[in-house]
Amino acid sequence: MIGSGLTKNILNTLLKNGADFSEIFVQKRISGILRLDDSKIDNSSSGYELGCGLRLWAGDSTFYAYVDSLQKEKLLDAAKVLSSAVNGSSSLKVMDLTSAESSYHTDIKKFPERISQDTKRDILESVDRKSRDFSPYIIQVTANLSDVTEEVYIANSNGIYSYEEKVKTFLGINAVAKKKTEVRTGYKSLAKTSGYEIFDIKSPEKVALEAAEIAVNMLDAVGAPAGELPVVIGPAFGGVIFHEACGHGLEADAVMKDASVFKGQIGKKIASDIVTAADDSTIKYLWGSYKFDGEGCPSSKTVLIKDGILTSYIYDIRTSVKLKAKQTGNGRRQSFRDVPIPRMSNTYIANGKQDKSSIIKSVNRGIYAKEFAGGQVDPATGDFVFGISEGYLIENGKISFPIKGATLIGNGLAILKKIEAVGNDLDFAPGICGKNGQAVSNEVGQPTIKVSRMTVGGTGS
Repeated sequence: MIGSGLTKNILNTLLKNGADFSEIFVQKRISGILRLDDSKIDNSSSGYELGCGLRLWAGDSTFYAYVDSLQKEKLLDAAKVLSSAVNGSSSLKVMDLTSAESSYHTDIKKFPERISQDTKRDILESVDRKSRDFSPYIIQVTANLSDVTEEVYIANSNGIYSYEEKVKTFLGINAVAKKKTEVRTGYKSLAKTSGYEIFDIKSPEKVALEAAEIAVNMLDAVGAPAGELPVVIGPAFGGVIFHEACGHGLEADAVMKDASVFKGQIGKKIASDIVTAADDSTIKYLWGSYKFDGEGCPSSKTVLIKDGILTSYIYDIRTSVKLKAKQTGNGRRQSFRDVPIPRMSNTYIANGKQDKSSIIKSVNRGIYAKEFAGGQVDPATGDFVFGISEGYLIENGKISFPIKGATLIGNGLAILKKIEAVGNDLDFAPGICGKNGQAVSNEVGQPTIKVSRMTVGGTGS
């Protein structure tokens, strides 16, 4: 994308006035979006981005600039301006560059640029038909199909460079059902770091049926009970509670800012003995996987909690240096315009030994929370409120009526200690995580788990 000679010139220009570290991040991104609403395509757009981010450290200060160009003169001018923020001199000099190594590799079979607009349109129209054919109660279907093809080149003054080609494909479907005065929504998505072979693994029609089924099932929902109840949280997207209520508190920048309940807890018991959790950006084709993070560090698996003991935080380069910890490859950024920060990739609670049926059977009266609509979390305290978009009563060890108006209220740290059963049906669900104004792709995951008691906010009794 740019040559090694220019790379070294830029890095050394950034260093010359006394910086301790310099970095360049070059990105080329081609994207496409197609949207269907009311049985017709209502939006089709594409995008192209090319640019370079420049970063330097001097003491505890970070300086950053970006250029919407790869022209040599513009890059060097930007490096000179950025380096002038530091008043001093440096003996550091980049003499050579060595390629970073990663064990993560993917094989893309159907690149987005080879897929015609007609084929993409056919996918969305098929999704619409399948959702509506599922039930006469389906009154509206909205679907988004998007893809990104990206090249990223990163180099820093440690003499390391990396290069990665990325392809991502995403399908999101929202189905709305109406029965008399009741209106319910079902949402499902499919997303991978792959091309359009994603639909050879799971068809768009199957995703559409799942969204429609949620919407229709919830039409007959009864008011959710309120109070302290056992709660079984379903696999895949159920992991959003761990991601939001616990995961963000394990990101090292939150720890350094005293904005995490997990500060000072490394080596201490923070969860039930049956809980093991990890962040793993090396799982093939998952939405949050990558070869290198946004700082050029190889992807890795980091065990965060082992048998209830907190074993690691999630680090970028800067926080790992400051906290004298092992780098975990979690320095992520939205684009070349953004500074990398510690972010989760694919974060999940690992498989346990119980099957889902035995977990449900162990509950006399409680809640089965299968899907969530979102919520609020305070990472400094771990307190959260999550709305349940698909939930059911559990009565006498069996799943019974769907429920509406249910929320789960609790504290992440407290909930970890109340997990008394972990299933063996680990699954993942994709999402977009926002932090500090940046949005990045990730996956949440878990098997079915049982929390002994949680506060349920509802409208029933």
